[in-house]
Amino acid sequence: MQEETKKKFDEYKKLVEKKLDEYIPVKYPEKIWESMRYSVLAGGKRLRPVMALETCRVLCGTYEHAVPTACAIEMLHSQSLIHDDLPCMDNDDYRRGKLTNHKVFGESTAVLAGDALLSFAPQVILQNTPKTVSSDTLLNVLEEFVVAAGAEKLIAGQVVDIDSEGKQISEETLNFIHENKTGALFKLSMRTGAILAGAEEEKLKAVTDYAEKIGLAFQIMDDILDVTSTLEELGKTPGKDAQENKATYVSFYGIETSKKQVASLCKQACDILKEHGIESDVLQAIADSINERVN
Repeated sequence: MQEETKKKFDEYKKLVEKKLDEYIPVKYPEKIWESMRYSVLAGGKRLRPVMALETCRVLCGTYEHAVPTACAIEMLHSQSLIHDDLPCMDNDDYRRGKLTNHKVFGESTAVLAGDALLSFAPQVILQNTPKTVSSDTLLNVLEEFVVAAGAEKLIAGQVVDIDSEGKQISEETLNFIHENKTGALFKLSMRTGAILAGAEEEKLKAVTDYAEKIGLAFQIMDDILDVTSTLEELGKTPGKDAQENKATYVSFYGIETSKKQVASLCKQACDILKEHGIESDVLQAIADSINERVN
């Protein structure tokens, strides 16, 4: 990532960190708020909120009114990680290089922290989005959010992922899992950024297509790194996919073919931006960085 582009990315990231800290106070009962804050403020790339903010900026020239939505998406992402790590699901002890939420606060509080974030995130959008954003636009954003978070998208992917453990599944099922479990939040980020920008349908479809390619590339990258990385590099326990008998792109195609898929998807994503005149060095750099991590 070039220095100027990295500076932009880091500015977005610092803003997101600051606003997340503001949006989630500690109040009675302190334990639940501390548990929520523990996972949301545990670090990470903040890739999804950055994508939302940059999409909004590149399509309308400003991003400030998208900050609450970008932060809400990060809360939703954190919620999915808290629940993913639970013993009844992926049963992991580490996330982002730290003990997972249930290891620190206990299983019951971790479940409730995830539940709390799921309902608190749209509250953040409603209460903090500037009044200059129309009610129709706000309603569209909230619909995108609740659909992506629910039984048709994110949860659908999680359910099929769990049900597929230890089974021979089709390529179609594998794609369904990752399109929904991972891809839904990438699409949500860019679609809400575009909606808040007042983007026309052609641009909305273009950023959706970009997000679809990047979401899949990111998941394949994650599958590769689960095999090739250490705990320190990955921030979570490596080799979990094999231990849980999960179907992954690596188990289907092998590492080398999976790497080629990542490269192809990242190129396709960047081509979509060029074809539709969406000039963003940040979005270009996100695609490049995913490819560079595995190739």
